[in-house]
Amino acid sequence: MPESSSPKSPKPETWSDHDLFAAGWKRADVDWEDEAAALCRALARGEETQAKAHAGRCLFLAREAFAGDDPRLATSLANYARCLAGEDDPAGDSLWREARRRWPLARSWIASMSAPRVARSSLFHMRMEQRHRATYEERWRIKWHELAQDGKARLDAADPARPVDREAAAGALERWRRERPAMLNDTRKLMAAVLLLLPG
Repeated sequence: MPESSSPKSPKPETWSDHDLFAAGWKRADVDWEDEAAALCRALARGEETQAKAHAGRCLFLAREAFAGDDPRLATSLANYARCLAGEDDPAGDSLWREARRRWPLARSWIASMSAPRVARSSLFHMRMEQRHRATYEERWRIKWHELAQDGKARLDAADPARPVDREAAAGALERWRRERPAMLNDTRKLMAAVLLLLPG
């Protein structure tokens, strides 16, 4: 198997409680990301038992800590349902239906998102961003809705009865590592929900 199909664990990000508080994040937000990435990594390695355990922890965290319209909850439901594929477990069907029902609710969650504050190279750029904040936010809102639509399309195209392909899981993990924002913000939460949704 190619090396890319069995990704190694990268050096983990470390976020202090101060970092989380300053960003308005909870420990559950970071823990969910870690578990969802570990789920993809386990599937890429063919470790189905470990993958199911990570998926279960994601779902537990999402149900305990996230709002009902948070797209990470829909992703957690779908991912756990995918891990039940092939086990003839009726719970998988109900989880999948709930995921499909919840994903469109992300529209209300997106409406409450805050556009990231971007470090600017000059006082001029900072003042321009403040002066045109509404336009800036609207551009981000368009990007967020496009990203959420991508997630919905991936969910609609997936076959819940088919086990996740190892190469596809590895690809999802690599894309997350490559594209995730360096900062803790609302955009990162949405990207995690979309990019860590198991493909296919």
